[in-house]
Amino acid sequence: MAAKKAKAPSIRRASCYRTEGGKATFARKFCPRCGLGVVMADHKDRMACGKCGYTEFKK
Repeated sequence: MAAKKAKAPSIRRASCYRTEGGKATFARKFCPRCGLGVVMADHKDRMACGKCGYTEFKK
């Protein structure tokens, strides 16, 4: 049986952060229901939590 390979880290991870004045800050919003650690997905017309289903519509 062949050994499993570890997956390479996602390149898109860098798009979640913003650099300002030499410091990196998180660019996405956390879910207000689930709390810190659960990031909301950014869609064209809304922001949605994949864990609890909370949705905020953009104007």
